Amino acid sequence: MTATTLSYPLVANNLPVPSALGSLDAYIGAVHQIPVLSVEDEQALAHRFRNEEDLDAARELVHSHLRFVVHVARGYNGYGLPLGDLIQEGNIGLMKAVKRFDPEVGVRLVSFAVHWIRAEMHEYILKNWRIVKVATTKAQRKLFFNLRKSKTRLGWLNAAEVSAVAKDLNVSEREVLEMESRLSGRDIGFDAPSDEDDDHAPPSPAAYLMTSEEDPSQAYERMDSEDHQLQLLREGLGRLDERSRDIIRRRWLDDENKITLQELADEYGVSAERIRQVEANALKKMKALFAA
Repeated sequence: MTATTLSYPLVANNLPVPSALGSLDAYIGAVHQIPVLSVEDEQALAHRFRNEEDLDAARELVHSHLRFVVHVARGYNGYGLPLGDLIQEGNIGLMKAVKRFDPEVGVRLVSFAVHWIRAEMHEYILKNWRIVKVATTKAQRKLFFNLRKSKTRLGWLNAAEVSAVAKDLNVSEREVLEMESRLSGRDIGFDAPSDEDDDHAPPSPAAYLMTSEEDPSQAYERMDSEDHQLQLLREGLGRLDERSRDIIRRRWLDDENKITLQELADEYGVSAERIRQVEANALKKMKALFAA
């Protein structure tokens, strides 16, 4: 079985493709609706796929871990690359991991798959991310070429030369200095190995790629629990009347503009004690839902 073999069911099961225009939010919402597998179910599916080449079992293993790929992809947002593309690359890594997963080893699939997911994302970043972007706008490109032609000597421009170049090109002196800095900077390999003998050499940018100290399987279970709690919170708020919902939101969910009982009492034209009673009853109803 190849990664391509596994990619088709994502569309066949009506899950939106991450890179499709306007579908990323829908895709993320859809994958978070897929339940997390228990250890027993995961082991059973993995054995079915390994022993019987059951593609339905492989598909279910992939689908149940798509939310984890989204979680990992969000950790790489700082590179300025499309989240949907990162997710797609991570999905390829997930499918490769499912193909190679050995249920007899005794680890969760997510702990095994995280390395494959990150490897695909790292490769994508290495191919598409540039450390120094020189002349990214039309004005900067003009300055870039003219500055190289206008420099009369090697090395940094002095104040008079900066002023003259800025006047000739009708740009600010700050822009001239910034472009000169870019032109004078040396290239750094993204994943170049560090020179242990050079104490002054900067580490390669690849060294800054995200790592996590948390065990992937524990993170996966924690995320599922948090998603479940958030869903219960939404359901609980939905069951309250409008006034109770407003009081709970403004008293407990608004971190920036928390409001007092008296302020709500003045707004609703009742006593602060009445607002407290409404709040207590609303919280009681919501707690019952969480305890169910």
